[in-house]
Amino acid sequence: MSSRPSRMSKAVSSDQPAEPMSALRRAPMRRKKAELVEVLVELAERDRGMLRQLTARFEVATPPDELLSATRQAILDATHFDVRQINRNFDYDYVAYDEVKRNLRRPIESGQLRPSMTLALELMKRGSYQVEMSDEGLMTGEIETCLSEVIGALKTSDLPASEVLAWCATMLKTDRVGFIAHEAIEALQSHWKRIAAS
Repeated sequence: MSSRPSRMSKAVSSDQPAEPMSALRRAPMRRKKAELVEVLVELAERDRGMLRQLTARFEVATPPDELLSATRQAILDATHFDVRQINRNFDYDYVAYDEVKRNLRRPIESGQLRPSMTLALELMKRGSYQVEMSDEGLMTGEIETCLSEVIGALKTSDLPASEVLAWCATMLKTDRVGFIAHEAIEALQSHWKRIAAS
């Protein structure tokens, strides 16, 4: 019987003794703000998971020129799994999935759909492989939530119908398990086929 994943991003267990946490909570009170900021930056530089959590917590926007590479890295982190855990309900980095979703939305909001379409294809390729290698594919919902940003935007986009239809066909073909966001992609495909035929 496989174990159920925690969906946690390499976090410290909450069953730690309370006293060390109380001492840690008091210690920063005696430090200057600049020193605390420096410590946070040092921790973030050493640990992408920490960087991702701090970025989300403080709502830090990734600079536009770094957005594509940051999103690719988030996709890699989100879809990573330990090959020794194949066919189990392994842990996955849901905070990285949240970053993928935010980063897919940003180009769309600035009217740049194509970069998000390309990244969505990368997510489908790696994400469907992660689902295929897991026991129950519990991260499927996270992947579909990310992809919904792009699918929703494409429904009302001004891109050529042929381009959207080609993207839909590639997305469906790239899905290794054959069910990730299929209803939404097929509905989008039908929508654009009707437009192309009119």
